[in-house]
Amino acid sequence: MNRFAIAATAAALLALPAAAQQPQSQQDPAAAGAPASAQQRNDGAASDSHGFVSATRFGQREGAALYAATCAGCHMPDGRGATGAGRYPALAGNEKLEQAGYPASIVLNGLRGMPGFANQMDDAQVAAVVNYVRSNLGNRYVADPATPDDVKALRQ
Repeated sequence: MNRFAIAATAAALLALPAAAQQPQSQQDPAAAGAPASAQQRNDGAASDSHGFVSATRFGQREGAALYAATCAGCHMPDGRGATGAGRYPALAGNEKLEQAGYPASIVLNGLRGMPGFANQMDDAQVAAVVNYVRSNLGNRYVADPATPDDVKALRQ
């Protein structure tokens, strides 16, 4: 090994936390039972840089962020929909969104080619994205917003 490789290896070892330099058997036993993920350390509230709490849960809490993460890819960022590999209906100016229960049911259960998100979003997230779509993208259905309790009732 040349002197540059030795220096790089030594620098890398010095940059590691002390626990990482010790064999597993010598590490603090209290740390062995510590939760491994940010989600576990924060009672399920943490998310990664992509907004996922886990591989199957979304971490965003606000309607606009949830729309961007889950809906905009098919329905487009402006909500105008698309046609191509499939037909993605427009959400912008959509009269079917007038009653909150209809879009909430679709977000939970899916419809035709759209998947349901009941297992990826909690009740508050579903209500947030439904309320965002109903009050943005050219829609002005602000009366009678969806609530987490409304969504919970739709799950049962």
